[in-house]
Amino acid sequence: MKALVIGATGATGKDLVNQLLQDKDFEEVDIFVRKPINLQNDKLKTHIVDFEKPEEWKNLVKGDVIFSCLGTTLKAAGSKEAQRKVDYDYQYQFAKAAKENNVDDYILVSSYGADSKSRIFYSKMKGELEDAVKQLHFTKITIFQPGILERKESDRTGEVLGSRIIKFANKLGLFESQKPLPTNILAKAMINSSKIKSNGYSKIKLGNIFCFAEKSNE
Repeated sequence: MKALVIGATGATGKDLVNQLLQDKDFEEVDIFVRKPINLQNDKLKTHIVDFEKPEEWKNLVKGDVIFSCLGTTLKAAGSKEAQRKVDYDYQYQFAKAAKENNVDDYILVSSYGADSKSRIFYSKMKGELEDAVKQLHFTKITIFQPGILERKESDRTGEVLGSRIIKFANKLGLFESQKPLPTNILAKAMINSSKIKSNGYSKIKLGNIFCFAEKSNE
């Protein structure tokens, strides 16, 4: 299979790409990034793109499965408008290009609580993206809604603190269905989902993501 990845430089994306490169079922891994990355592999093809100019790269979005895990924080983006451009606009444009190029399988990392009717900006934005990509009518679409992610060397203070609190609660037998999710586990679940031969729409939430990561696709 040939995998297409957007968001390859983020924590989940890095784990995803490394696992894809080690997976014998994938012969080629194409990543679309804004600047060069320090990673070399015979299976890896890196496309340096300007996401503001889809007309320059949309014809390159060709393969068997697209993994969309691009995202930023409000703090890093600087404004809601800038965050939406990364978390919604760029991902939707990439998905649209994939559909136009007959990519059948679309896998999206969304967020717990994503809902286009939410009054919370982040949840509303994620929900609107989910709704928009569903309307592209991929043959198969899988949306992952993780809760708190455990990222290697994370600089997201709120996320790190939240993870510690949930882990402490887990030890007391509380919130076990909401335990923090390591990004390498999420990546494994995404890859496993791409190997399931099915059509239609699936939404994978919280604890079920751990189950997907453990699935065998022999």
